[in-house]
Amino acid sequence: MRTRRQFIRDLGVSAAVLPFLGNLPSLAFANGQRRKQRLVVMFTPNGVVPGAFWPEAAGDLKDVTLKASLEPLTPFKDKLLTLHGVCDRVRGDGDAHMRGMGCLLTGIELFPGNVQGGSDTPAGWARGISIDQEIKAFLQSNAETRTRFGSLEFGVMVPNRADTWTRMSYAGANRPISPIDDPYQMFAKLYGRSRDREAVQSVLDDLQGDLRRLSSAVGTEDRRLIDEHATFVREMERELRNDRSTAPTHAMPALEPNIRNENDNMPRTTRMQMELLVNSLANDFCRVATFQFTNSVGMARMRWLNVTEGHHELSHKPDNDAPAQDQLTRINKWFAEQLAFLAKRLAETPEPGGQGSLLDNTQILWTNELGKGNSHTLDNIPFVMVGGGLNLKMGRSMRYSRVPHNRLLLSLAHGFGHRIRAFGNSNFCGDGPLSDLT
Repeated sequence: MRTRRQFIRDLGVSAAVLPFLGNLPSLAFANGQRRKQRLVVMFTPNGVVPGAFWPEAAGDLKDVTLKASLEPLTPFKDKLLTLHGVCDRVRGDGDAHMRGMGCLLTGIELFPGNVQGGSDTPAGWARGISIDQEIKAFLQSNAETRTRFGSLEFGVMVPNRADTWTRMSYAGANRPISPIDDPYQMFAKLYGRSRDREAVQSVLDDLQGDLRRLSSAVGTEDRRLIDEHATFVREMERELRNDRSTAPTHAMPALEPNIRNENDNMPRTTRMQMELLVNSLANDFCRVATFQFTNSVGMARMRWLNVTEGHHELSHKPDNDAPAQDQLTRINKWFAEQLAFLAKRLAETPEPGGQGSLLDNTQILWTNELGKGNSHTLDNIPFVMVGGGLNLKMGRSMRYSRVPHNRLLLSLAHGFGHRIRAFGNSNFCGDGPLSDLT
């Protein structure tokens, strides 16, 4: 009986086609017999309006009407988990926005530095690895779970600068990872050699012969997967070639110049990035991804929602400013709509070579650097989960009593079978992973 390696060798296909083979059931990859597990962390900034966000009480969400900011997630209530009372207890240098961002996925203090935030002490980068990269390293260390990229870091309108407010993923202490917020650049990373949006050509030209040869040598189900992948790349390619609306025309107010995408194209850029993310997961390019909207202290002006003030400016308005609170609620509802879109696309995409859908095997974690913008509190950080990737008991609203978010980060690692005893600052890990999640 020919081995998988011999089969691919005998086909004579080039290295360029190998990334397309990862999910063909008949090739019997070593990881094909075990369920794939994935993690996507989605970040949005500047806190939430608590009264319009959190369910009133703990318990089953089945008969609960979700508040305005979470209402778009209603179709996914059976796969939804809200975690109230999970707090960022990490302190030290930096203002709340800086610590909220830099400590969010690392669970550890920032180094002293020269970046000044507010009236607090200046700070630098985080002192440790982030949980997404910890899980990536764990998966990449095993041939059964290793993927082409390991992780992918998507962004939407992230400022073209490097500081503590703009980075949440860390490969290690003092090693921030830059998200890619230009879908053209992400597309080139995934599928092509050119990084210039004006020079995007048919990346399938070099693959067509190999794909035809492969299609003729495999079964019906595998041919369908190959055809679907080829169709996606052609359609995305056409979109990238024909669309010129995302070319930067001016710097967004209050942000560094030369941003990758202009403010008013944010909805379209978001959908393009999410389509690329879904396709990356479907093709097993990675098992871990982050999706970062703007940055801590993000200043997007969401004119498509009839919101003309910057997001961060609005988040500083007092609780008795009803128009501002309404706009902030609509902003977070829009973010929830994007999460619902991502969940829908994952739910309608069958798990290649496996059972159920991509959503059944993916855990999405939506979070924020602050619990509430005008108070800059690091208590009650928004942590909302959608999906089924970690075998958690979903369809619930959970309420904790000011537990350190390090315990949630531990829970994510344990969900992948990575049984570490502490993550980040070990002082916040003594009680282990969060209770009652499974």
